[in-house]
Amino acid sequence: MRTVPHMLRLLVPLALLLSCGTESDRSMAGAILASHTSNFSAWSDPVSLGSTINSSFNDQQAALSKDGLSLYFGSNRPGTPGPGPNDIWVSHRDCLECPWGTPANLGSPVNTPQNDASPALSRDGHWLFFLSNRPGSASSDIWAAWRDDVHDDFAWETPVNLGSGVNAAGFEGGPSYFENDDVGVPQLYFNRNPAPVGIGGDIYVSEQGADGSFGPASLVAALSSPASDQRPSVAHTGLEIYFHSDRPGSNATDIWFSTRESVLAPWSSPTKLGPPINTTVAEQFPFIVSHGETEWLYFTRNVAIAPAVDFDLFVSTRMREGKKD
Repeated sequence: MRTVPHMLRLLVPLALLLSCGTESDRSMAGAILASHTSNFSAWSDPVSLGSTINSSFNDQQAALSKDGLSLYFGSNRPGTPGPGPNDIWVSHRDCLECPWGTPANLGSPVNTPQNDASPALSRDGHWLFFLSNRPGSASSDIWAAWRDDVHDDFAWETPVNLGSGVNAAGFEGGPSYFENDDVGVPQLYFNRNPAPVGIGGDIYVSEQGADGSFGPASLVAALSSPASDQRPSVAHTGLEIYFHSDRPGSNATDIWFSTRESVLAPWSSPTKLGPPINTTVAEQFPFIVSHGETEWLYFTRNVAIAPAVDFDLFVSTRMREGKKD
């Protein structure tokens, strides 16, 4: 079994690669990224992932593998052992147009009798980041598990706590690991609430050092507000970020987004995504992923009549302008 330092060292080559360029090189590369980003069509009407994925229980916090064939999400459906409200589940499909298969509980060592949820994958598929309040957590902490075989959804090794740079005394959740081959260093975006519950919070970012460990997290002030701002999801270009918030202007909990001109530029003032994504009910836990000329936005919607709660997973798509569906 890998020790924690050895597991973290697996990420050292990537961290070194991304940090070796000069500031001028990184600025130029960031500008190139921005200039080559095409406009997209409007987001399509969201579609429920259907009865194979959604149940009468709470199904939420989707994350998709890079190849689009594995869907990870949190759920408290039957088959979730222990008193913890959620486990991480996975569904597989054989092709992008194929139907999703019956979800399976990831089981041990990822899931425990405690709360395990909010999955996110590294771009290369080797790392799974998630929140958990398992033993070794201060409250709810962010953990990570490694797998050698990126095509095996059940090959995850024993998770490790990401340490004090990311995890503090309160609630940490909603991880989003951003890595870029041209500029900067790997970063972990997440939400933090100083209180030991996840009902509020702001968005933070921690940079990964050359030794694989994560440094002290910094508040992303441009994305945070006195309201609850959670589950940031960074587009693979690094030029867009989505999150949910109940800040003024939200109907309930809505999905908001921010952009920046390059990966080194500051984030813009967030904008509410609006219809058809946001409605009069709660929309939460956005996750943006790209595949070819298509982008998908997965998110959670409350399909029950408030104050009742029944979270289901939905997806909306958009295409690069000039491309056909």
